[in-house]
Amino acid sequence: MTNTFKLNFNRLLPFIIFAGLVVVPFWGYATDSSFYVAFFARVMIYAIAAVALNLALGYGGLISLGHALFMGLGAYSVAIPAFYGIDNGWLQLLICVSSCAVIGYITGAISLRTTGIGFIMITLAFAQMGYFLFVSLKVYGGDDGTSIANTSQMLGLNLGDIYTVYVVAFLVLIFSVWWMARLRASPFGMVIRGARQNARRVNAIGFPARRYLIGAYVLSAVLCGIAGFLLANLNAFASPSLMSWIISGDLVVMLVLGGMGSVLGPLYGAFAFLGLEEILKMITTHWLALFGLAIVFIGLMGKKGIVGFMDNLTSWCRPEARKDGTASATEKEAS
Repeated sequence: MTNTFKLNFNRLLPFIIFAGLVVVPFWGYATDSSFYVAFFARVMIYAIAAVALNLALGYGGLISLGHALFMGLGAYSVAIPAFYGIDNGWLQLLICVSSCAVIGYITGAISLRTTGIGFIMITLAFAQMGYFLFVSLKVYGGDDGTSIANTSQMLGLNLGDIYTVYVVAFLVLIFSVWWMARLRASPFGMVIRGARQNARRVNAIGFPARRYLIGAYVLSAVLCGIAGFLLANLNAFASPSLMSWIISGDLVVMLVLGGMGSVLGPLYGAFAFLGLEEILKMITTHWLALFGLAIVFIGLMGKKGIVGFMDNLTSWCRPEARKDGTASATEKEAS
């Protein structure tokens, strides 16, 4: 009975999370409190960015510390047109997608000329270049950032409204998770996962691994830019700090916590990271020390993060899996 409950809970957890997210705006409206609506909207937006990074890092093995650049570009795709009185959301979204695609292609093509630590450092350098570029643009507030007086207008809706941006972020998150699940099982997804393991073998069987990885990097950049687009509307503010390496590092930690290469890992990681951060802030002013310890503890739960821990729990709950595991272990010892 208990084992069956644990197995069902494991499978139902994503549906429970999404059902809870559906309830949040109604609860916020009923209690006349927008704090948790804004908080969970922020969580979903960062989950979208983590899903984007998962395509590059989790599937392609591209350890990028530069994805904050694309979140910043998405945010300024709203802020700069709004500075000149343009609040057409479709135009802003077009600027966001096109700029992230072009910059993503250029930076990805250059970065993929190397691998390992070289790739990490080049992506970090590009993000820092973007950061210092926008810091130098004093007309848009420089280091202080710029407020967005006219948030995006789309289909007669104002994305500056907290409930509107919440619903849009929810729909984009669902689409992102669904799309990632489809992409993972597609020929494109199989090629980039194969390139992560051994790019030479992928090239040998006729697939240009580098081109596929650049494509994955560009798609990842665009989705990350859309997350920045939504975040700018949520906060009605854009700042160069969104391009900081700290944001890129946070996204990597979310992905590692949730489980790299898994469909739901980015979602779990974003909830765990931001939820734990918010809870500890309420408890103590020295929350960063406890936060670091908690992250280490969660990371030690399993090599594949929360998803891996849940899979291990599921295997443990199945008597036949435990027997098979014991039998295989006995065979290994005997051999």
